[in-house]
Amino acid sequence: MKFFAAVAALVVAAVANAQSPPFTSCATGTPGMTVTGFTLTPYPMCIGQNVCAAVTGTLSSPIVAGSTLTITGRFAGRVVYSDSHDLCTVLAASGVSCPVPTTVTSVNACVQVLSSAPADINVMLTIQATNNNQVLFCQAATVTATHC
Repeated sequence: MKFFAAVAALVVAAVANAQSPPFTSCATGTPGMTVTGFTLTPYPMCIGQNVCAAVTGTLSSPIVAGSTLTITGRFAGRVVYSDSHDLCTVLAASGVSCPVPTTVTSVNACVQVLSSAPADINVMLTIQATNNNQVLFCQAATVTATHC
């Protein structure tokens, strides 16, 4: 019995410490930011709670007012999650104000996972930011959200 309890504890610990899935660029053309790192915490994401993206890279031009952040989740080709934000508002909440100069190479930005997020299924998540009506970056990965 103790063995099973120990195994169960290890499984719970492994799930609690799961790493962010690998994100890849989904930008077409030349984006305004060369992303060298993109991770989500916590992972899996908790529905109704904040998820934070740590983004590192190089900006080709400052991020200015009017920039947007769009988050789309697809399951079996259908949109099952959609959310959008003013990028400068999201960045300001983490202490970075617009215009963001090209000397900034990393930010940590958080948004709340909407209660409408599907639970416990693999969703293809696309996170796209636009700046001056051009794609700043686009990152995609298969992710899972759960009720924590």
